[in-house]
Amino acid sequence: MEKFDSIVVGAGHAGCEAALALARTGNKTLLLTISLDAIAFLACNPSIGGTAKGQLVAEVDALGGQMGIIADKTALQIRMLNSGKGPAVQSLRVQSDKNAYHTEMKKVLENEPNLFVRQGEVVEIKVNKNHKTITTHLGLKYQAKSIVFATGVYLKSEIIIGKSREKTGPNGFKNSSKLSDSLKKLGIKLLRFKTGTPPRLHARSVNFKKMEIQNGEEDILTFSYMTQKKVENKAVCYLTYTTPKTHEIIKQNLGKAPAISGEIKGVGPRYCPSIETKVVRFADRERHQLFLEPEALDTQEMYLQGFSTSMPADLQLEMVHSVVGLENAEIMRDAYAIEYDCIEPTQLKPTLELKTIPGLFFAGQINGTSGYEEAAAQGIVAGINANLFNKQKPQLVLKRSDAYIGVLIDDIVTKGTNEPYRMMTSRAEYRLLLRQDNADMRLTEIGRKVGLVSDERYKKFQQKCKKMAKIEKILQQKVKVDEKLKDLFNKNGEPIPKENQRFCDLMKRTNIDIFKIDETYHLFDNFDKHLLENVNTKIKYEGYLKQQQEEVERMLANENVSIPEDFDYNSVKGLRVEAREKLSTIKPLNLGQASRISGVSPADISILSILVKKQKKK
Repeated sequence: MEKFDSIVVGAGHAGCEAALALARTGNKTLLLTISLDAIAFLACNPSIGGTAKGQLVAEVDALGGQMGIIADKTALQIRMLNSGKGPAVQSLRVQSDKNAYHTEMKKVLENEPNLFVRQGEVVEIKVNKNHKTITTHLGLKYQAKSIVFATGVYLKSEIIIGKSREKTGPNGFKNSSKLSDSLKKLGIKLLRFKTGTPPRLHARSVNFKKMEIQNGEEDILTFSYMTQKKVENKAVCYLTYTTPKTHEIIKQNLGKAPAISGEIKGVGPRYCPSIETKVVRFADRERHQLFLEPEALDTQEMYLQGFSTSMPADLQLEMVHSVVGLENAEIMRDAYAIEYDCIEPTQLKPTLELKTIPGLFFAGQINGTSGYEEAAAQGIVAGINANLFNKQKPQLVLKRSDAYIGVLIDDIVTKGTNEPYRMMTSRAEYRLLLRQDNADMRLTEIGRKVGLVSDERYKKFQQKCKKMAKIEKILQQKVKVDEKLKDLFNKNGEPIPKENQRFCDLMKRTNIDIFKIDETYHLFDNFDKHLLENVNTKIKYEGYLKQQQEEVERMLANENVSIPEDFDYNSVKGLRVEAREKLSTIKPLNLGQASRISGVSPADISILSILVKKQKKK
């Protein structure tokens, strides 16, 4: 029996972040994975980031995580999504080199001094008062104070293609066949979810001339402020479309589609449906967008984004050949659906610790979420809190006003989910405060406090803060209403001010920003463009930011009223039966969390507020 401080089960994106967080905070950590070849594997889309997901990656980085660094290092193409919209919804996305991402993350794990990486399938967990013991399929036993389960989509997973069902994990990797039963014995409720992936095509068989090229962007912000070099665009993506013929093939064969026929019992993601589901759901559409994306530089495989399906293999080929530019395409890997077990996430505290068993944490798709970024976000929080548990210190809870990570975790542990949960900007009430460009300003101090932000990272952060303060100080200077200023305002269609103003006041005009001021006055020749963008947003949206901050302060009034863990909701006569049941199950930490539980009304919160405050006074 080998003993560790912590064990992480699973080496996907959640497991990698959890294991690194634990090892880097001084815990002797074992990382167990079914296959070393599946470490940080991009099983579906070979990309990192995207709408709202880019914010999550930046937040993981700000806390001291690894995903952003590896994403920058292995990027094939980089773009800022929603750049034509406001800063609140702008999100970075990189097309990643699938093979390089796995290789680079594996190197980082192998070179971490406190981390021991081991191949093996966990088949059983046993719990006693002071430690937890896991057993592998080879009969090896390991003991630890805390365990993080980050098994992704591998629990009793089945790959489905037409009538074919294979008990395996993604990409042909072995699945975890016995751990689900062991978790059930601990009283943990499991759900059955489903996701899928499209076919991979050979690049030589694609007619790119019929498609629209999608180039990356130059001189763009990176995910990690530890990245020194700008990301170089090494590849392009392509946009194409389905045709009426594609839709006709699907409609004629709906009986053979497991996603439609009812053969697949697992619940699929609403926001990432299969192509057959899209054709049925949006029957009036003549075509659907598809993106053809490179998987890696050392392979000819290309990913057909938007064409996820579980149709039989022969029909997949017919469907693919009906798409513009894919008339002669060769399928290298068939598309598939995958069903898997996950846990009902309301069984967790906002720390991602299981309510019924101290020291047992869960992170990633096992919690009912979808996406690499959502997984990494949970992984770093679970790792941080497992470390704090080991050291008997108060655990970290990120609020909805702190980070998208706070929104994500609060949503799943408070409301639960009846489908794979996906992060979106619309889920965040304070998204202007939670921008990608200020993730480090929001979270680096927190990462430093829990011991995860390194000296090097913290030094860079402090330097950035000083530079931004310097920029803001320069903008406090007053400027004369002279010919230079008049020329600036005339050029940009703004009425000329009647008296001297500060540069920061000029920036509040619709058509004047920090860059136009710099063109005229050359105030910031030695400052990085991205720092200027950050300050520009802060000043331009000052009124809106202040408004959101006031909303946050009102919300915190309830968040700061904690509810005792042993509070007896059933004894409160004024609460409705549904509210009692929900509150007893979720066991909210505070009134704020209680108010977000489905089935708990404002009247219930009023009653609860009075009783909790009375109990505290006593």
